[in-house]
Parts: sequence; structure tokens; C-alpha cells
Amino acid sequence: MRIAVAATPEVAIPSLDALLASKHELLSVITQPDRPSGRGQSLNESAISRWGNENGIEVNKPERDGNFQPLLSNIDLLITIGYGIILPKQVFELPRHGSLNLHFSLLPRWRGAAPVQRAIEAGDLVSGVTVFLLDEGMDTGPIYTQHRFALDADITSDELFIELAELGAEALLHTLDLIESGMKPSPQPDHSATRAFKLSKEEAGIDWSQSADVISNKVRAFTSQPGAFTFFRGLMIKIDTPIVREMKLDPGVLLIENKKLHVGTATTALEIGYITPSGKSRMPSSEWANGARLIAGDLFG
Repeated sequence: MRIAVAATPEVAIPSLDALLASKHELLSVITQPDRPSGRGQSLNESAISRWGNENGIEVNKPERDGNFQPLLSNIDLLITIGYGIILPKQVFELPRHGSLNLHFSLLPRWRGAAPVQRAIEAGDLVSGVTVFLLDEGMDTGPIYTQHRFALDADITSDELFIELAELGAEALLHTLDLIESGMKPSPQPDHSATRAFKLSKEEAGIDWSQSADVISNKVRAFTSQPGAFTFFRGLMIKIDTPIVREMKLDPGVLLIENKKLHVGTATTALEIGYITPSGKSRMPSSEWANGARLIAGDLFG
């Protein structure tokens, strides 16, 4: 099949590599226009733009209201992976076989912008990927295939993105075989649907009066963007790599034991692996604690 891929984030690269090595013809990638970033606000291309240029694949960067007709007129299938723009019906129906989306959840659970993070935040035991045919709804199209992935208790969103990116490449190639065999996708059920709303910086704040499990889930879900945060002596710090321990401490209370930093919650304490002070680099929590010169009564929050 003649294929175009509309994508922006780096998690699409395993799928692009798989398509490039397959029997199918990857004709082009469509990605977001270069955006200003960094202190100098210089223009930077997306990871997909760099990949296309490095692999000799045509790169297109239409503006939001750009004309997709010439980009898809000779395409059998469009695949979208975190493209960042909701495509209208007149666009996703242009290819001969329509358009697929690779979504990082087991739909209909976690429809929306942040399925990986919301699954970890909710304490889900399993996640996975879904390949479905685009329709006019929000991740509501009929499903070709789903591949499952069991979640470890300490997995972070950064780690899960890597795992699902590789799993997604397998699922996409399997879907292409299904399409060529004439298989039709199956409608999604709506009764068990949940929404994966976009993350906000405000909700990344930690409430130490919650349970250790709830806080651990949030910290791991928000690693590394936007990053879970708390306050110490009036200054914001980000924390990551939490481990639930059995010791008891009052919510927010800090304790160094065996050169490890522990923080109290509503249930048991959390051991904190790393801390990123405002304006500084990420460091082991023991190193941060040494510099902070903790005293009795010090709290997070």
C-alpha cells in the first residue's frame, strides 16, 4: 500500500521505522510546522520532520488550514500518530482505505489527549495500543486491533511511552495485513468509555494528605512532563521515582533514614528517588537533603 503518516512526537518513530522496512511504500510524512522554542525562541522542527529528512522521505508541514488534497490524492492509507490536530472528515476520507489512528490505550478506555498518563494516574493494571479507523468522534472509530501491555507497579509515563511505541509498530503492521485481507473493523462500545483529558501544570501539585498509592501514581504519571511538584520552604521542587514504604509519617513530614529521603502521606511513607529544585538540575534526593540541611519539623507542601 502507498502510505502517508501524519505525526509529530518522537513516539511515532518506531512505527515509521517499521513501515520503512516493510513491503509497503511510505511516501511522505506530514507533521506540524516548525515552532519557536527555548530561550532564544529559535524555530525547531519536530522529531518526525528530522526523521523524514534523515531517511529521504518527503516531509510536509501544512498550516492548520492548509490544503491536504495534494498531500493525500495518491495515497491508499493515512496513519495518524499524535499529529496534534483533529482532521476533518473531508481530509481523513481522502485515501482509498481511509485513515487509521494509533492510540496509546485500550479503547474505549482513555479516549483523548493523555491516555498514557491517565492510565498510570488511575492505577490501571494493564494498558496497550489500539489501531482504529478515524471517524468524526474523539477516538470513537471502529477498531482493527488491540495489543495489551501489563503495567509494573513502578512504571512511569516516560517508560510506558517507549514500550507502547514499540508495541504500536507491531499493531500497525498487523492492521495493514488485516486491511489487505479484506477484514472490516469492529465498532467500539460506548458504555465503558473514559476520557483522558490533557494534563495541566496545576494538577501536578502533590497533596500529601492523600494515600501513598495515589501520590505515587500521580508522580509517575506526570514524569517528566509537566512533572509532579511540591513546595519546600516556600520554593517549588519537582520529585520523581517514588517507592511506597511501610513506615508511618505524618503527611508531608520529611525523614532521612539509611541515607534515603522519606515523606509522610495519609497512609505510609514514600521514599523519593530524585528531586529537581527550581532552576537546578535533577539530583538524587539524598544529595538534595544534604544541601537543604533538614531540621526537625521540615515539611513538603
